[in-house]
Amino acid sequence: MSMRRSTTTTTNSAEVNRGQVIHQGIRSPYLESGNRHSDEAVVFVHGNPGSSEDWRDLVGRVGSFARSVAPDMPGFGQADKPKDFDYTVEGYARHLEGILNHLGVQRAHLVLHDFGGAWGLAWAAQHPERLLSVTLINIGLMPGYRWHYLARIWRTPLLGELFFATTTRTAFGLSLRHGNPRGLPKAMVDRMYRDLDRGTKRAVLRLYRATNNPGQMAEMLGPLFRQLDVPALVIWGAADPYVPVRFAERQRAFFPRARIVILEQSGHWPFADDPESVAGALIPFLQKQPEA
Repeated sequence: MSMRRSTTTTTNSAEVNRGQVIHQGIRSPYLESGNRHSDEAVVFVHGNPGSSEDWRDLVGRVGSFARSVAPDMPGFGQADKPKDFDYTVEGYARHLEGILNHLGVQRAHLVLHDFGGAWGLAWAAQHPERLLSVTLINIGLMPGYRWHYLARIWRTPLLGELFFATTTRTAFGLSLRHGNPRGLPKAMVDRMYRDLDRGTKRAVLRLYRATNNPGQMAEMLGPLFRQLDVPALVIWGAADPYVPVRFAERQRAFFPRARIVILEQSGHWPFADDPESVAGALIPFLQKQPEA
């Protein structure tokens, strides 16, 4: 049964620390909380245009009962943004593996958003024995999905470059407002715009241009995840214009035990526009997992 709700919850929060790992010469800052010596962790993976800071509040909340980590992925946030990185889903999955190995994370509860869904699920498909649970926030395996209008702009040579060259702080804010009708915290929008430097713009263009069929992952990996049948939580902002809410219920085809929470007033970043409802679903779900 899916649940359509908006709740509040009070959760203890642990200290959040910042560190960095260097894998194959690429520096990735990360946030971490909880027992840093545990080889099991809740791993938060941001999307575009995101960073580890998207998850700071949840990293601290999870840290009160389990280890939690959230890296900046190459090309985003404060991570290195080299020209020669493999800006593909496969490249990011490999890099995520390197980060987790450096951090000593052997088994993971994945919490994924936006393009972080593709990166994280690709990693999980390569290491199914290390996947303990998955939480999908406005993302998942989406058969038949077609790119949204911004992605189509980014995928078009010259047009994508022109889009970024003319993106002002005001235009950026309006674009995010379209993705989250309730609005996002000003501090978050300011941070995301500061992070949108030349390296991030290059990463976005290369990543989207290398991903021709975003629905193909469902065909390729769907049977594997259906067989794994790991505990799953799906949280979806119903007002998301980029990834339609109809895909939330479709996750049951790949994650049979999925619990689905629809947040009617939220958009593409529900953890930012309704953090209490997201925490109210995520924290109890993780606390029920034996390894957490």
